[in-house]
Amino acid sequence: MSGENSTNQEGLSITPQKVVLDTSLFVNPDVRSSFGENPTEAFETFLFLAAQIHILEFYMPPSIFTELMHFVERSRIPGDLLVVLHQKPPKMHELKCPAFLLYELIEDIRERVNKGLRIAEKAVRDVERKGPEEIVQELRRKYREALREGIIDSKEDVDLLLLAMELDALLVTADQGLIKWAEKLGIKWLFPEKFKDYLLGAIKRTALLTGRAGE
Repeated sequence: MSGENSTNQEGLSITPQKVVLDTSLFVNPDVRSSFGENPTEAFETFLFLAAQIHILEFYMPPSIFTELMHFVERSRIPGDLLVVLHQKPPKMHELKCPAFLLYELIEDIRERVNKGLRIAEKAVRDVERKGPEEIVQELRRKYREALREGIIDSKEDVDLLLLAMELDALLVTADQGLIKWAEKLGIKWLFPEKFKDYLLGAIKRTALLTGRAGE
């Protein structure tokens, strides 16, 4: 059960490390490859590994879990394994965020809007040299890079950051915007490419602490 301590063979209480997970771990093809060929396989593999770990607790905001369910085949996800993934929203009305977060976010948005305007202006000047389709494609790509890369731009992103803050948890995500703001807020995070190794290491440590090593 969430929040409960594990006990090893000597009867010592073990407080589980909390881990908050993002959808990108299972959806991003560059990240999920070590878990499976598609989001469903990747999520299944994670649940199978997580079920063997007693020294970690895994959390996901409901908004992120709902997002993930759009990418996986629900019928293939064993219900008994889902118990290892706790769905918990952040306590939005109780958490306090440092004021600098608002200042930096506004400054970041202002700079991105100005950059977007410069990109749009350049596209207009290139009309005589390039065709409309080429200009539109290039404009969309550069505009998306300028305004969305490296920023928290959704309620789901905020849910992840706030929950990780609330639980003093390790955040695992492939989203560079989330990683950037996690560092600003002092939130622990892990390279997603190392996540499977992290789980395998936790399985070994669980076996040692519970006295089942070598079985």
